[in-house]
Amino acid sequence: MRADGPTRARVALETRSSHRNRLDTLHGGFLAAFADHAYFGGLWIMGHQAQINGVTIDLSMQYLGAGKVGPDLVAEVEILRETGRLFFLRMLMTQNGEAVAASTATIRKAPKPQ
Repeated sequence: MRADGPTRARVALETRSSHRNRLDTLHGGFLAAFADHAYFGGLWIMGHQAQINGVTIDLSMQYLGAGKVGPDLVAEVEILRETGRLFFLRMLMTQNGEAVAASTATIRKAPKPQ
């Protein structure tokens, strides 16, 4: 994980054969699970560590190309808007600079300790 400023981050993951489907490409469910993980990793590295206990209330995926087993998967996470209770985010997933998937999500912030 690496922050690219206060509202942008990159989260990368090695891909393995256990991430593939019967077509020998990255499974869509794996990509969605990685997207959910990458949103929280991105928030963490951007300085929002308390949000590790937040929850995803909406996650949308758009599959743009077939991901391959082997090359690292890179998620470029961006905070679009932050309110008192929510983060609105988007991301682009790539492998070797080629788009694999895009996503948007709404994250409910973790409750503040009382």
